Amino acid sequence: MTEARIAEKPLAGWRVLVPRGGPWGDTVAADLRAQGAQPVIAPMINFAPAADAGTVTRALERLAAGEYDWVTATSATTVDVLQSYRAVIPATTRVAAVGETTAAALAAVGYRVDFVPAEENSAKGLLAEWREATGGAEGLRVLTLRSEIAKPTLTNGLTDMGHIVDAVVAYRTVGVPVDEKIVADVRSGSVNAILVTSGSVAEQVAAQLGPIPEGTLIAAIGPQTASDARSYGLDVNLIAAERSADSLIDAVVHAARFDA
Repeated sequence: MTEARIAEKPLAGWRVLVPRGGPWGDTVAADLRAQGAQPVIAPMINFAPAADAGTVTRALERLAAGEYDWVTATSATTVDVLQSYRAVIPATTRVAAVGETTAAALAAVGYRVDFVPAEENSAKGLLAEWREATGGAEGLRVLTLRSEIAKPTLTNGLTDMGHIVDAVVAYRTVGVPVDEKIVADVRSGSVNAILVTSGSVAEQVAAQLGPIPEGTLIAAIGPQTASDARSYGLDVNLIAAERSADSLIDAVVHAARFDA
């Protein structure tokens, strides 16, 4: 392959595992193809209904009725839940996304995004910039949606600020069995890189695909995800400079150019 061709398509010849399906996975796959890669879409996590589905339904009905000033989305899976319920977010309710990945997922299914933390894409980062984003408003009515295993960092922080928070466990995260051929491809080393976008994904990568060959790059979307991945025994090679899908792909592209 010529140097010009490598510069034009730095991931030419690379197979990259994308661990989520849906609009987010399709977008990432398209971006990888634009860089010359062959994406391998293998959804590894999905959501299951919360134990108290009635509470979720009632909260989303109140959301549609305009009873909340803000609604927060802390993961792309939260967006999947909103879409599955066909949740309506009225124009009077503003939307906060914890990071670029979640914001992209919201946009992909037609929801607008009013606030994404600029510095740190996390619940703590969102809290740090909340007062500025809301103009210092007090006593806001906020709906926070999260998984059953997520820490209530955002809920507690907003409550401590004096806001009225309805915290709703919206879903349970469950693993999705990966096709046996994909498992075999990973273990044989024919997949060059694996994108790891959350602790839940890291857990499934380790459980279903391990042991990962030494030559396969593990690319984490952020420091917390990298830490989670290492706790599951994965050797993380790359961490995205920003917590976004674009930055994650950029990290893989950089690694490919360095190897070339």
